[in-house]
Amino acid sequence: MKIDDEEEEEVMQQIRFKATELLLREEYKESIQVYTQFISLSKNHLSKITSKSENPDRFNKLQKTLCLALSNRAEAKSKIRHFAESLEDCNAALEIEKTHFKTLVCKGKILLHLNQYANASNCFQSGLHDNDSIQNSDIEMINGFLNRCKKLEYQSRTGVFDLSDWVINGFSKDQNPDLAEFTGPIEIKKSEVSGRGLFTTKNVEAGNLLFVTKAVATDRGIFLPECGEDSKMVMWKDFVEKVVDVSTKCRKTYDLICRLSTGEEEEVLQVPAISVFRPDSDEFLSCEDMKPDVAKILNILDVNSLTEEDGISAKVLGKNSDYYGVGLWILASFINHSCEPNARRLHVGDHLLVHASRDIKAGEEILFGYFDVLTPLSKRNEMSKTWGFHCQCNRCRFERDMYNRNQGLNEIEILLECGSDIGNVIVRLEEGMKRWMLKGEKREKGYLRASFWRVFSEAYQSEKSMQRWGRRIPPAEVVGESVAEAVGSDERVLKMVVEGLRKNGVSSGIVEMEKEMKLGRSVYGKVIKKRKAVKALLELCIC
Repeated sequence: MKIDDEEEEEVMQQIRFKATELLLREEYKESIQVYTQFISLSKNHLSKITSKSENPDRFNKLQKTLCLALSNRAEAKSKIRHFAESLEDCNAALEIEKTHFKTLVCKGKILLHLNQYANASNCFQSGLHDNDSIQNSDIEMINGFLNRCKKLEYQSRTGVFDLSDWVINGFSKDQNPDLAEFTGPIEIKKSEVSGRGLFTTKNVEAGNLLFVTKAVATDRGIFLPECGEDSKMVMWKDFVEKVVDVSTKCRKTYDLICRLSTGEEEEVLQVPAISVFRPDSDEFLSCEDMKPDVAKILNILDVNSLTEEDGISAKVLGKNSDYYGVGLWILASFINHSCEPNARRLHVGDHLLVHASRDIKAGEEILFGYFDVLTPLSKRNEMSKTWGFHCQCNRCRFERDMYNRNQGLNEIEILLECGSDIGNVIVRLEEGMKRWMLKGEKREKGYLRASFWRVFSEAYQSEKSMQRWGRRIPPAEVVGESVAEAVGSDERVLKMVVEGLRKNGVSSGIVEMEKEMKLGRSVYGKVIKKRKAVKALLELCIC
């Protein structure tokens, strides 16, 4: 070996030690820079060896050193979420040594994070079976990853999730359940409501999962009233920065974000295939440097971001009542609004679980309530304007027609505004519904009761009103069930039904218990499988 080669090798050793030290100190960006320098020098050295047989020991040593450097740089890149580049380094390392244990583990962990459970499992299997010198602790670690892959792959393939133990154990924030992404019987099509929408491809029963998806990014906090809107604006800024950062690092994510609406020219937007949103899709996964259009991202976030404070009651998730969160869940962004929604969402960590809150027929559009639908028509009209649309759902059309045809509804609203006794308002409404000869009586009664929800809720909590008006006010469970059937259910409706049944002393019967359980699953979804867990939620609901 020439003396200049020896000196150069000494320099390379120093560079490698520095890169490793930076990696151990978790200074990942600096470590990547130094490893890049070392990898370049290593490749240069290898290119000088014209034949492996010329100096086999030196060639093999350089190859092993290069393989380890690529593996370490892959690890550093994965830590700062440059997953596509990290996978590229892993593949380069495995071309040198296909059974390199550290690289197989690194690649498996990245694929697991990208929800490619079967591919991740293959990597871990190779690391376990193709290495004779791994330690018992490594075997235990790999088996742990394999079990996790098996569980998540099963969830992703079957849509079978069970959050019962998490509920029973008190929603431990430190032990959020491990969830896969899942795409159920859904497709994206042009919508008569607005632009594009999400539709079912088969009949779906209330409570059944439609899909589970992980957020592109979220930001959360607890805000006291005295903080004003400034704190939320700071959170929004941080949230936007997170989305831009993810878009910069992952072309696939950026492409999927760009498929969302900016709120303009909805009619010309393409309808993407649902397959590109499935967890095992690797379309557009590349190492190409991205320069995302920040202005476009801002417009997309304005239209498509979801807040968490009304996703599920703060009490049920054990959160402060002033809890506020915002996030972007791409697939959920295709769901349009209706004042008679048929789907609900449940936030668990960064995952969003969407289930049918009422039975949905094949080909029917999946619909959320963008705002509180248990409010009068006039209030809903105001809220829809802030969202930039005029709701034309069956319920809104029915109520507009009712107000135009029946002076009685206008008189009832005037009574409310004048502070009339709430019991009197309910009696006037119930008697009016009998006179108006409603066509789809049960559902249409549910529409109107939902619009006057506040009045019913206050009346059932007032002993004075109940004593005064007695049987002229329908039982709470009857009102709650009709509202749930007409516009879907939430914790308030569930509470009304359960309290009504228990107050009347009929909740101990099998039929009544089944009503409670069925309504509970329409609110929380069938991911709460154990009766004990559903009962725990019901108890929280009525507290």
